[in-house]
Amino acid sequence: MTAAIAEGSGLAARAAGIKAESGAGFADAPKPMALGLMIQPATGAEAAIARVKELGLPTCFLSLDGYIGKFTPSLAAEIKGYLDKYGVTATSAEVVGPGRLVWDFLDGPATIGLVPPATRAARIDALKQTSDFAKLLGIGRVQTHCGFIPENPRDPLYGGVVEAIRTVTDYCAKNGQDFLMETGQETPTTMMRALQDVNRPNLGVGLDTANVILYGKANPVDAVDIIGPHVKSVHAKDGKWPTDPMKLGEEVLIGTGNVDFLKVFTKLHQLGYAGAITIEREISGPRQIEDVKQEKAYLERVLAQAV
Repeated sequence: MTAAIAEGSGLAARAAGIKAESGAGFADAPKPMALGLMIQPATGAEAAIARVKELGLPTCFLSLDGYIGKFTPSLAAEIKGYLDKYGVTATSAEVVGPGRLVWDFLDGPATIGLVPPATRAARIDALKQTSDFAKLLGIGRVQTHCGFIPENPRDPLYGGVVEAIRTVTDYCAKNGQDFLMETGQETPTTMMRALQDVNRPNLGVGLDTANVILYGKANPVDAVDIIGPHVKSVHAKDGKWPTDPMKLGEEVLIGTGNVDFLKVFTKLHQLGYAGAITIEREISGPRQIEDVKQEKAYLERVLAQAV
């Protein structure tokens, strides 16, 4: 383990001191299904958090890959200060690296998540760093893509993936957190099998409404019937089914794809889902902001009907 990784993994030991300085602690939960935005604070933390406030969103989801190996108590205090300044609640923290990541059907199985043995140890370590850092920020959920979990439970890779997920889940439990597997590369049935085999009460699901479609794995409405009781985080995203078997489906503006948000949200509401609905628009630049504004208005209308 490198010095930088060791520094990140030791954050929990200094949590008490940072809390005393910054007032950090697990934040009061926002109202159920409060809207939020996925942000990458490493590109400019204050600007990213200020943008959430400017868009009229009360929550954010932190994508922290830009900080792997660089997590420090002072960075936690800085980000916590911006969250407090703008009145934004961070609901979850996620990393998917380090290492090569190819989001497709060809190289994805060998590069994404905790499935590939070559990057597994480094990613477990990065998730432990993230858990310690999230604790300083008062964030109670850590999330990642576990990858193309084998459909065949007798696949030689399957047992190692289960053990890796269990290792991270147990580490998060020590920090008082849930660990969430984000949907996408596996069918809901396979994810449910992994939930049962890992067998930990703090293991849950981060439902990405579009990913299950983009990877051709499931309709998100039907997915909720299988994994709905375990959903503790939701990424609101829309997409279209893959028609080229070599490429993922297309992520599109919410309301223009194949996700039936009213049915998804209604089912989650009936299950008592109390987490945030985080907007994730996978483009950049001015168009992203304009799209998020449209998506916010669309989701507000749908949520008013669903709850």
